[in-house]
Amino acid sequence: MEVELEGADLKAVLNRLRRAQGQISGVIRMIEEGRDCEDVVTQLAAASRALDRAGFAIIATGLQQCVIDMESGRGNGEDPAEMRARLEKLFLSLA
Repeated sequence: MEVELEGADLKAVLNRLRRAQGQISGVIRMIEEGRDCEDVVTQLAAASRALDRAGFAIIATGLQQCVIDMESGRGNGEDPAEMRARLEKLFLSLA
């Protein structure tokens, strides 16, 4: 199963990942500077949320593509139950 992100979906995911990258850089800098623990954890939580949102967007795009492929008969021959199990496992890996 390939996920093809295009247009607005691609831009949104890349923006979220760049935001998380900046936040992680900020966490590293804060630790190096000996900043307050609460500030560091708050920034780390924000980075984690940005990564989660990017992951959910990728999975949502994959689900949408799978449904379209199944409806159009372009599926790769994979059993729908197996595909569902794989997608569920991916989704739960972010939970």
